[in-house]
Amino acid sequence: MGTEAESVILHVDMNNFFATVSCMMHPELAGKPVAVCGDIEKRHGIILAKNNLAKQRGVKTGSTIGEARFFCPDLQFLPPDGALYMEYSRRARDIYCGYTDRVESFGIDECWLDVTGSLRLFGDGVTIADDIRRRIREELGLTASVGVSYNKIFAKMGSDYRKPDATTLITRDNFRELLWPLPVDDLLFAGRATKKQLHLYGINTIGDLARADFAQIVSLLGKCGAGLWQFANGLDRTPVRTEDSAPPIKSIGNGTTAPRDLVSDEDVFITMRVLSDSVGARLRAARLRCRTVQIEIRDKHLSMLSRQCRVPYPTNLAGEILDAAFSLFRASYCWDMHNTPIRSLSVRAANLEPEDDGAQLSLDFDIGRHLRTEALERTMDGLRGRYGDRCIRSAVLYSDPSLSDFTPRTEQCF
Repeated sequence: MGTEAESVILHVDMNNFFATVSCMMHPELAGKPVAVCGDIEKRHGIILAKNNLAKQRGVKTGSTIGEARFFCPDLQFLPPDGALYMEYSRRARDIYCGYTDRVESFGIDECWLDVTGSLRLFGDGVTIADDIRRRIREELGLTASVGVSYNKIFAKMGSDYRKPDATTLITRDNFRELLWPLPVDDLLFAGRATKKQLHLYGINTIGDLARADFAQIVSLLGKCGAGLWQFANGLDRTPVRTEDSAPPIKSIGNGTTAPRDLVSDEDVFITMRVLSDSVGARLRAARLRCRTVQIEIRDKHLSMLSRQCRVPYPTNLAGEILDAAFSLFRASYCWDMHNTPIRSLSVRAANLEPEDDGAQLSLDFDIGRHLRTEALERTMDGLRGRYGDRCIRSAVLYSDPSLSDFTPRTEQCF
């Protein structure tokens, strides 16, 4: 760092954002452990965020309300307030844009900033980071941790390195000392499955990964492994997007926590029907088709199973997405073997491409039937857009209204 030719990237992460913003609206809860959670009546009672007092008592994000109460019997619960969070996120972004137009969101409470072109105006990266933290504290009543580095990955790891309300500088000279001793899954995009694979080969820390043979990592993890090896060695060159740029859509999906346990194929089919209808409609609205369908299954113990498959030809039709999703489920989840009811499901379309791209179709592809079905689903899109999502529905959804009575756009959407 220190030369104008080298990038200066900041990553700002507002500490305990959801819980802190919610608590500011409830001053009567000052000094009490507080958690933000979903709707208990609709079985969305998962801890979404917690304040420091709750964290100190053992409350963890993603745990159930029962688990949280076990560790902290006097825990206070607040519902999420999406509109309020968006307002504070917008106000924070206004602060960032006072320093640079190169601002890229990484979730509602995190952003990368490329301040390379702003150093002469505002000082070096650490000075800008400290000023941003001061303004967030004084203007928003929140705290933030900021990482400063020469690439996005290390800037993000810097904001995670010290919390709360801290600035961490990671340079070409100190990243081995600071980051290489950390567990390998502390590296951005290295998840639990990757961690398990790497552990089998004695790769436990970020330094182990960085010192490993590149070809071996690629052989083990493929393209993902190549990226992680480069990240560990400080070779990330991904640019920070400008404020008004939009990332390409990589997948479209919906998920829901069912109002009761799903205990049969019929329960799963009804739920997937609603989700697939939404995914198909969103694909058509974006003028995209998918080549891959993915599902996620979470049982009542919160164990998760993910599966995916390629579809025979690119599609944005709900019926074809449902067929693929339900076939995946039938092939991967055996009620007798798992012996566990299902709590939540998601359906996702991936490997997207523009719907006007030419596609190689199989000889047995019934183009006439496909076009008729597409015309029907687009007509349904128009009716739902005018009269609401429930104006026209598949008959199977009326067999159990308790399961089908939800609107995916208000559920988990990704």
